[in-house]
Amino acid sequence: MKHQVTIKDIANKLGVSISTVSRALKDHPDISVKTREAVQELAKILGYKPNLIALNLKHSRTNTIGVLVPEVEHYFFSTILNGVEEVAYKHNFSVMVFQSNESYLREVLNTQTLLANRVDGVLASFSKNTHDFSHFQQLVDNEIPLVFFDRERDDLHADSVIVDDYTGAYNAVSHLISKGCTKIAFYSAPQHLVLGKNRLEGYKAALEENGITFTPDQVYSCDTFGDAEKISRSILKKHDRPDAIFAVNDLTAIGAMKVAKQLGLRIPEDIRFVGFENSRSSWICEPELTTVDQFGFELGKKATEILINRIKADNFDYKPERHTLKTKLIVRSSC
Repeated sequence: MKHQVTIKDIANKLGVSISTVSRALKDHPDISVKTREAVQELAKILGYKPNLIALNLKHSRTNTIGVLVPEVEHYFFSTILNGVEEVAYKHNFSVMVFQSNESYLREVLNTQTLLANRVDGVLASFSKNTHDFSHFQQLVDNEIPLVFFDRERDDLHADSVIVDDYTGAYNAVSHLISKGCTKIAFYSAPQHLVLGKNRLEGYKAALEENGITFTPDQVYSCDTFGDAEKISRSILKKHDRPDAIFAVNDLTAIGAMKVAKQLGLRIPEDIRFVGFENSRSSWICEPELTTVDQFGFELGKKATEILINRIKADNFDYKPERHTLKTKLIVRSSC
């Protein structure tokens, strides 16, 4: 299938921004005559044709924003959606929500649906199985403002709103060390995700600054309740088992806690736990779980405010911004 030439292709070949190409094709006076001529000549050579979807979106508003989340039932994402809706409805925007269930293919199909429904902007937290981001690039090529939340990319024309994963992890592990823990296992998110890398770095920094040697075999790729149950059955039976587990989210920590109790380990006397999220589950479980609050509601509000401002500005010539929200350690009985 022949590749359809986009304004990104023209921008890459000329070494200019996408917004410069877009305005040059429209004879915008802010663009020099030399640049306009170079852009328009290359567009003819490459056979560029304006995208009709982009033109329709540019000249008419639907007052609708699209939201892509990995899982609606996940507490963190549900609180984000609450924040999104509060800001959206305040500004008279409707919200279309799609979940990928951590499926790349489903995410691509959801993106196509958002394009077909002519949304004015998109908020997205991409699937952990997504490695090809061309479907998001299609949104950019159509000059649809895009804001990533929780999970970010720095190679797309998109704003991002994340939490301070590094400091959150650092504070969690430092707290465990202050309680006398020296063998702290980390149940980690996939390392191709920025949040996974940042939390691992925070974990390592806390260990090293307290004179504890980091050992890679204490880090396990595990970010679901089910996986935590499976691997904990072997990890917690070892002679040199961990004296604490720091988990990438609350349900993963709770899955490990469940196994610990089944094996007769006392919490927190024999082993301590810290999660990351501050979900309802964290204070319903027994004992209550120490966790890092991500403030999902505030994150959703911030991401939506940024997106709506981009939409109302009606100018795709902007430098994407990265916003980082603080986290807070919530100490409970599991420590």
